[in-house]
Amino acid sequence: MSLHEVHKGVHKHKKLKRYGRGIGSGRGKTSGKGHKGQIARAGWKALPIFQGGGSPLVRRVPKRGFTNIFGLVVAEVNVGDLDELFDAGSAVTPAILKEKGLVKGRHDVLKVLGDGEVSKKLTVSAHRFSASAKEKIEKAGGTATVIPGRTSLAEKRSLAKAAKKAASK
Repeated sequence: MSLHEVHKGVHKHKKLKRYGRGIGSGRGKTSGKGHKGQIARAGWKALPIFQGGGSPLVRRVPKRGFTNIFGLVVAEVNVGDLDELFDAGSAVTPAILKEKGLVKGRHDVLKVLGDGEVSKKLTVSAHRFSASAKEKIEKAGGTATVIPGRTSLAEKRSLAKAAKKAASK
């Protein structure tokens, strides 16, 4: 490609389509709107779900499930990733993980999972640990510290139930 071919076929000042300028233009008379009807009128705009008067797909498909407004958003990190990213003896916290880009987006709870191997002594602080992750971190000589997070509604209910049961005894 040469310099003079760079803008070949590119029109900076493209002419607008001129509607309603006689039958010889190809877009005259009804200006591409057809004959009469709702679509031909000024100001008519179809909704994105409009399907020509038939029942829209959105309304035909059954509604299923629900959104749990009390559910916690859990971010996961594998111990193998921690081993790659951190040096021996370093502290791993949710803030540091977010800073390094291992955890992205908004979350309520950070959980460390046991995929991969740990060969370094790390001090890991998280809201939750899987049994295998905790075992691997402690086997490598590190510590797994559980930090308090946002308690879910189910946990609050179970604690209240346990307290009520203890009070009745």
